[in-house]
Amino acid sequence: MTSVANEPPPAEKSESYPGGCHCGYIKYTVELSPPLYERTVNQCNCSACTRLGYMLVYPEDKFVTWHNNSEERVARYVFNTKSRDHMFCPKCGTSLGIDFREVHRAKEGKRYIGVNVRNLDNVKLDKLTMGSFDGVTALEPAHDTAGTWWDEEKQEMR
Repeated sequence: MTSVANEPPPAEKSESYPGGCHCGYIKYTVELSPPLYERTVNQCNCSACTRLGYMLVYPEDKFVTWHNNSEERVARYVFNTKSRDHMFCPKCGTSLGIDFREVHRAKEGKRYIGVNVRNLDNVKLDKLTMGSFDGVTALEPAHDTAGTWWDEEKQEMR
């Protein structure tokens, strides 16, 4: 008779979701465990997440498969602490998500990608369980330490 203690734990359910930008230049597949409709999707109220329209899930990078060199094609925008890349399509401008690079790696040894579920194929947004993050309060105020903000008075980037 086999002991329950010797059996491997049951595998969590997972599902794969294809996605990409509006014009098709960037394509990827993300594997989520638990599946999308069984997890909470995050909306942050910080200025970047609000303006970029993010609704995020956070798989490890090893669960994001980029197709046709799409990862190399992604354009990136960094600001403030320069610790995460906001990824977008350089052709159509679709906000793809956030590459957290080294943010979690130091303490967990993992790299996470915040995937914008708005760009996953055939997702029913009204069926998602939404959560929120108060980035306005929890994160240090955003400013571009490189000094590249629009100056309204001078009508130029400074």
